[in-house]
Amino acid sequence: MSNMNESKLHVDSDWKAQAEAEREKMRKIDSERDATTAQEHPDKLPPADFRSIVGLLATQALGGLGAYGDPDTRRIVVDLPAAQFAIDLLGVLAEKTTGNLSPEEQKELTSILTELRSRFVHFAQLVAAQAAQGGNAGASSPSMIGQPTAAARSDAPPKSKIIFPG
Repeated sequence: MSNMNESKLHVDSDWKAQAEAEREKMRKIDSERDATTAQEHPDKLPPADFRSIVGLLATQALGGLGAYGDPDTRRIVVDLPAAQFAIDLLGVLAEKTTGNLSPEEQKELTSILTELRSRFVHFAQLVAAQAAQGGNAGASSPSMIGQPTAAARSDAPPKSKIIFPG
């Protein structure tokens, strides 16, 4: 029985401070490792957070607004319905998260929505102007998104540098 009394662990404040310092040191090492991994492996997925959701939807909207050209034809591909859908989803996200975002998240979301809506109006006006001039503007369907039109596939020089799926 005397062995049991001798094996009791004596915990004092110095030990607690040392354990906390060791935990902090490990957190710092983990944080540095994560930063190094991100630099060494840029293809690693970003964190699944609010900013990533907004970025994903904004990228989809920009794609529909011609931000990413067709590498084969070197022309802009515009898909207004897809862009409008992504912008509308961001609007729903803004509406449903009102009061639950940090001030910087709210400011960023509002700024992105304002910019995307402005670009959408600009491209909608371009589409209307091209359609009025007899261009290849037309309604797109989800199955045709990203496919060049007959005018884009022909050997003749195109009338426009903007392709409208459809």
